[in-house]
Amino acid sequence: MAFQISKSMTPKEVAAEMNGGKPLFMLDVREPAEWVEGHVAGAKHIPLGQLLERLDELDPKQEMIVMCKSGGRSGLACELLSEKGYNVVNMTGGLSAWKDKDKLTRN
Repeated sequence: MAFQISKSMTPKEVAAEMNGGKPLFMLDVREPAEWVEGHVAGAKHIPLGQLLERLDELDPKQEMIVMCKSGGRSGLACELLSEKGYNVVNMTGGLSAWKDKDKLTRN
C-alpha cells in the first residue's frame, strides 16, 4: 500500500466545523479502552482491527472524518476505506491534539 490520504483536517478545523453547526460523521478507530477514556461526542466507534468486518455500518457516499490518538491509525483506516470506495478525511494529529474539551465525552 502506498500510504496516501487525499484529504485531511486538523483537530482545530474539525472543532471549528462542529462549532459552526456543520453536521459531521466522525469515525473513531481507537481501541475500546481509549474510547472509554474520552471521545468526541457523536463519533462512531469501530476499532481499526474490526473495520473491514464492519463496513456495512458505514455509508461509502457520506464523508467521514476518521480519528485516532495521533493520526497514524486513522491514516491507515483512511487508506483501507478509500481503497473500498469510501469518502474519508484523516484527522491529522488525532485526539492528542484535540483542544475543544467541551466536545469530548466519556462513557
